[in-house]
Formats: sequence, structure tokens, C-alpha cells
Amino acid sequence: MVISVISTGRQQVFTLLLTLTLLLIPLGAQAGPAIQHWTTSNGARVYFVPAPDLPMVDIRIVFDAGSARDRHLPGLALLTNSLLDAGSGDLDADQIATRFEQVGAIYSNDTYRDMAIIELRSLVEASLLNPAVQMAARLLSNPGFPDTGFERERQRQLVSVQERQQSPGDIASDAFMTAIYQGHPYGTPTVGTEDSLKKIQRSDVIDFHHRYYVGRNATVAIVGALDRAAAERLAWALVKDMKEGRAAPILPPITLHQAVAGEPSGTGRTIRIAHPSSQTHIMIGQPGMSRDDPDYFPLYVGNHALGGSGLVSRISEEIREKRGLSYSAYSYFSPMREQGPFTIGLQTRNDRAAEALRVARETLQKFILNGPTATELEESKKNITGGFPLRLSSNSKLVSMLAMIGFYQLPLDYLDTFSRKVEAVTIEDIRAAFGRRLQPSQMITVMVGGDSAAP
Repeated sequence: MVISVISTGRQQVFTLLLTLTLLLIPLGAQAGPAIQHWTTSNGARVYFVPAPDLPMVDIRIVFDAGSARDRHLPGLALLTNSLLDAGSGDLDADQIATRFEQVGAIYSNDTYRDMAIIELRSLVEASLLNPAVQMAARLLSNPGFPDTGFERERQRQLVSVQERQQSPGDIASDAFMTAIYQGHPYGTPTVGTEDSLKKIQRSDVIDFHHRYYVGRNATVAIVGALDRAAAERLAWALVKDMKEGRAAPILPPITLHQAVAGEPSGTGRTIRIAHPSSQTHIMIGQPGMSRDDPDYFPLYVGNHALGGSGLVSRISEEIREKRGLSYSAYSYFSPMREQGPFTIGLQTRNDRAAEALRVARETLQKFILNGPTATELEESKKNITGGFPLRLSSNSKLVSMLAMIGFYQLPLDYLDTFSRKVEAVTIEDIRAAFGRRLQPSQMITVMVGGDSAAP
């Protein structure tokens, strides 16, 4: 494979740029770069933005292979993704890491509920980029999943599970997601459980990789100093050895949590979990919105005023500033392929948990009824649109945004129209969207702390 490149020509510049691989790489001030898109012959969707300012390239490859695909073995998606660089052929994990280090490339991976991610950053000098791409492609299509690596990673995840069981914040988060997504794949923890991790076999990892790490289940995002022809060659070099396969099936629809025994249908409930901590962690919420939700912008802008803008939000003002109940109080929507959670979160002294919970619920009720004030709306719009260029201010940030657009198949003009759609949101839009989508009486509340006597 030969990739067109921009060469530095000097060893001094090369050394400097190797140092910069650990730093953000600034882009120009362009707020909405033109996105180029094509599909490879084996079905991978590719999204590309040229960024010629520095001779580097950022690549993010996303598979619909997150923990929502774990089925009866929670933790399998994370384990599979973590094992990609544990060995391949005659190379072990240390040798693979050395191969990337020798050419100044950075390989990383991560797993969420919707997706499994592999990232590669490299200089575009052919002698550096080509070996890095070849190694990444080998790990994607032909990982070895060695027994020693499998057991090491499984033990690492077991330790992570055990650590989470000691953290009140993690306990609250896991209980919250399980409660609002009863019976849905989003309800299981990405890291897995002790029981499930002990059941997973190496053959399960191989089968998972064979099913989901295929062309038609892949999205490739590329940002860097390449032209279109070079980007096409790069994308093909990464995915050419993948089987075409099939896209992952559609996830089941999400409904509000089902009533538990002894409770009438459609009512919320409070889950209290004792923990020897001086503070109580509180989470309130329900399934919220999907990434392509028609109410996305009213909900997004409205939540910025409600609890998404830090210390100046309504929730922070009522809970922190006026009453001193919590150092941090917030709300957010986490849009995913299906309805991700809407969450209000805070931590407070055990003896003030009941008061903090009451204020949080009252603040939400009032906001749903009345929406933001004109001043809150205007300030939220300015904050969102003013900060939007910073979300595209480096190659790494832009490639992340590009992969999100590609994975969720959002319009290619998403970046161009984002600020305009934010500006178009009205108070009535927010009131209507919040009224349609949030039902406080049906929300789940989770309280984890030394005193859970709140009503």
C-alpha cells in the first residue's frame, strides 16, 4: 500500500511532531468543515475531512459492537475490544505496542453501550503511517486472542467490577441504569458482572469478533493531511481484510420502566442502597432521547438552562447557590441509538438528602411546566453556539464528532446547521418537548449513602 503524504523533510520537525502526538492539534477557525463520504466495497462507511495544517492523521473506527450486544454475557463487548491488541500471529502485546511506538503512532480503544471504538493517530510520512495502518488493520481483522491475554483482561475487568462495588457513585450509576432499562440491553453494566465474566470463554470472544467486527458494521472517520485519493487508500487498507458480514440488528424499543411487584403500573419508585459514606449520591431520571430524536434541539437547549451549564444552571442555582445542599448538581441527556438516559445527579450530606431530593424534583416540575426564562434561553444559546467551535478545535475532537455523525447516520450538514438549529429553539418548543418526553411521576430515583431515609 502506498499513501500520498506530506513529508516534513527534516528530522528536527519530525521529532517535534512526535511530541505533539500527545497534544491537541489545532484546526482552523472553520466551524463547519465539509464532510466527504463514501462506502467501501465490503460495506464500511467512511467519513473524511481534510486538515492540511499539520502532517498528521487521526482515525476513529467505530463498530456497532458495544455492550448492548452482550446479550446474556455482560462484559463480552468490552473484553473483546480490549483483547484486539493482546496478540496477533507471532506478535504478543508488548511487540505490538513496540511496533506502534517505533513509528510514533498512538493506538487506543474504548467501549460504550452503543459502540466499540479503535483510534489511531500517526504522522502521514509514508514510512511511519503505512506500518501503523498495517498493524491496526491486522488487529482489527486478525487478532489472536491468546489465552494468556484473555485471562489477564478478564481478571482486569473483574477487579474493575469489584472496585465499582466500593464506589457509591458507581453503585448509584449501575443501579440507576438497571432500573430505568429493565430488560433492555442498555441496562447491563458495560464492564460486566462477576458472574458473567467468570462464564465468558475465549470462544465467546472469537464468536463476538466474527459477528460484529465486519465491514457492514463499521464506520471509519478520518481527519488529517491527506487528499481524497489518499484517504480512500487509507480507509481501504484498514478494512480490506474484513469480511463483509452484516450490520448489527436493530435494538429493541425502549419503554418506561415496568412496574415492580406491589406498585401500580406507571408510577416511579425510589431505590435506597445503604453505603458507609458521609454523602448520599442521588440520581433521578428515565429514558430520554435518541441521537436522531426530532426533539433533540429543544431538549438539548432546554437542558442547558435546566442543569447542563454548570454553576449558572437552574438546578445548580436552587440546590447549590440558594441552599448550599450540594457542591455539584446537574442534569443531562445522553442521546444514544435508542433513548439514552435523562439524568439529574447530585451528592449531598446524608442528613440533607431528603431536602436536596425535594428541591431537585420541584425544580424539574417547574421547568417542565414553564420552561426557561427569556434570559436563561438567550444565555444558553450564546453559551452553546459560542462554545461550539471549541468542540471542533483539534483533529482529535473533529474525528470524534465525525465518527458520531457517521455512526448514527446524521445529515452530512450537521456541523453547518447546528448553530442555526440551536438559535431557532423557542421557549414554547422547550416546554412542549419537555412535556412530551419527561414524566417526573414515573421517574426512577436512586439514593446511595449512609442514610437513605428520604421519602
